[in-house]
Amino acid sequence: MYRDSAVGVVVPAYNEMGHIETMLETLPSYVDRAYVIDDGSSDDTWAEIERSAERLNDGGRPLDAEAGTDGGRSFDRRIVPIRHERNRGVGAAIKTGYVAALEDGLDVVAVMAGDEQMDPDVLPQLLDPIVEDEADYAKANRLHSRQFREGMSAWRFFGNTVLSLLTKIASGYWKTSDPQNGYTAISTDALEAIELDELYEYYGYCNHLLVMLNVQEMRIADVSIPAIYGTEQSGIMYPQYIRKVSLMLLSSFLWRLKVKYLVRDFHPLALLYYAGAATAGSGVLGGLRTLYAATDRDEQTHLKAASSLLLFALGWLFLLLAMVFDMEQNEDKEFRIETTRSDSESIEIDDRRSEPDTR
Repeated sequence: MYRDSAVGVVVPAYNEMGHIETMLETLPSYVDRAYVIDDGSSDDTWAEIERSAERLNDGGRPLDAEAGTDGGRSFDRRIVPIRHERNRGVGAAIKTGYVAALEDGLDVVAVMAGDEQMDPDVLPQLLDPIVEDEADYAKANRLHSRQFREGMSAWRFFGNTVLSLLTKIASGYWKTSDPQNGYTAISTDALEAIELDELYEYYGYCNHLLVMLNVQEMRIADVSIPAIYGTEQSGIMYPQYIRKVSLMLLSSFLWRLKVKYLVRDFHPLALLYYAGAATAGSGVLGGLRTLYAATDRDEQTHLKAASSLLLFALGWLFLLLAMVFDMEQNEDKEFRIETTRSDSESIEIDDRRSEPDTR
């Protein structure tokens, strides 16, 4: 247990032979249960998971062994191997782990990848905001500090920055960035509040989860944590990834506007978003038509061009106003925890720039 809270860790693994054993051995002692999901690996990942589980589960360990205050619940196994017969995606693997953790009645569930790129020593920084009831979901962020994103390629940094902007708009969490970072922790209360079955199963699951949490008015902690990069190559096909995740974010954004600002309650920002998109789009189409017809020497070309530009500018004004209202509506739902790396490579909390509304 960690500070009287039962902690689970979901470990998605796909072709992590040579990494998964070491990763499981370095799990902190306060982790009560780890759900290790082999997502249809084609190598010997599953064999390594089973071998590690057999060794680490030897004798079992009660859930309340250290604290003794958990009401008598106990687990016969600390490592729980789960296998997908086919590769379904990292989001599906994490969903499987979340469901298992809910069934076991844990308090907080973290996600740590099986490739050893998530430092177990900094896990308390993600758990603390949740066990202290300051946040419902905490995620790592590599982008706040230049030293924390060392090793990230310029192309990867650019792509992450663009996706951060798109996710801010889609989710309503405007202070939160690095949405692709999968090192997270979430309360089981938050997991129970969302439609877990609807969670996106491809790489964009973490972006989609932010949208779902925002609709449920959940509080987010964005925690600065350094990146760790190994020698293995990412299996992401970026052209397909960007296309699929962008379409998912658009769909999720429209769903958030409908549910949060039209169905459950009403706020004119939803109408401003719709009107802004329609007006700006009309301006773009009008401008394209004007350019196409410019060769006809139409005397009204300049007037049509000016009208199109005015529509486009008016549409962007509507969109900017909608964003401002959206920021105000969600201002108390997120905060940052800034950290620095000392010369000894330890991590210590430096500054908390804004506090959430914990009422």
